[in-house]
Amino acid sequence: MVKERELREALDRLKKPPAIVVTDSQAFLKVAGDTPPGVPMTSFSILFARFKGDLVAFARGALAIEKLRPGDRILIAESCSHHPIAEDIGRVKIPRWLTQYVGGKLEVTVQQGHDFPADLGEYKLVVHCGSCMTNRREVLSRIIRCNQAGVPITNYGVAIAYSLGIFERALAPFPAALEACRRHA
Repeated sequence: MVKERELREALDRLKKPPAIVVTDSQAFLKVAGDTPPGVPMTSFSILFARFKGDLVAFARGALAIEKLRPGDRILIAESCSHHPIAEDIGRVKIPRWLTQYVGGKLEVTVQQGHDFPADLGEYKLVVHCGSCMTNRREVLSRIIRCNQAGVPITNYGVAIAYSLGIFERALAPFPAALEACRRHA
């Protein structure tokens, strides 16, 4: 009798929408289509931006995507030194989504590991990885360096959300970041 009641209660809980959906940024569109509009949705990369970096800075940086033009130079900054795969997120997917958004080819430079250019002035945008393989201090240091150079910085999840048109929905779980972007825009 107790097991039957527990099972029934568990099944009833499954019928209710989740409180939040957290997904991989690369699956945003698929998950957004399968998630009821009223359910907050974000990605692991955006969570990392919130806890390891500065989500407000990354969200404001994503607004620079709107100003990108074909031929502009962007920097993809990866903290780790993984071996890229065929559909690598930093080398293939993000450049493709940004190119589609901008309507023309962008000049993309990829820096890997601890390498980070001393002169950032040639870039219109820095797109940083999710930072799962680095620490908060290094991420904040890179944000500061970009700010000093006057170059906007964002991260993979925020840039993907912006370029795919689900920016506000992906930031909805973080009202302060969303409001800061609305004021900044």
